Amino acid sequence: MGKTNAARERYWKANLKYVGGLLTVWFIVSFGCGILFRDWLDVHFPHVGSAPFGFWMAQQGSIICFVFILIAYAILMGRLDDTYNHDEEDQS
Repeated sequence: MGKTNAARERYWKANLKYVGGLLTVWFIVSFGCGILFRDWLDVHFPHVGSAPFGFWMAQQGSIICFVFILIAYAILMGRLDDTYNHDEEDQS
């Protein structure tokens, strides 16, 4: 049975909302913590090992956060696919 255009539209709107939210988190962590707020993070948070926290966030923290974002995306899309009964083989 084919899906209605309204159901497809709701699916893609939810998909874009998830992607936009995760990209916003990625931007805040990578650009914000690594560049914009680096000095503030160095002053207000302890060192990680021998590196200041702002430097650590720019180097390792943003990569770790990106991996968590990938995991969150996979979980969120799995739930969204289940909600809308979306199957990759259904695409026509």
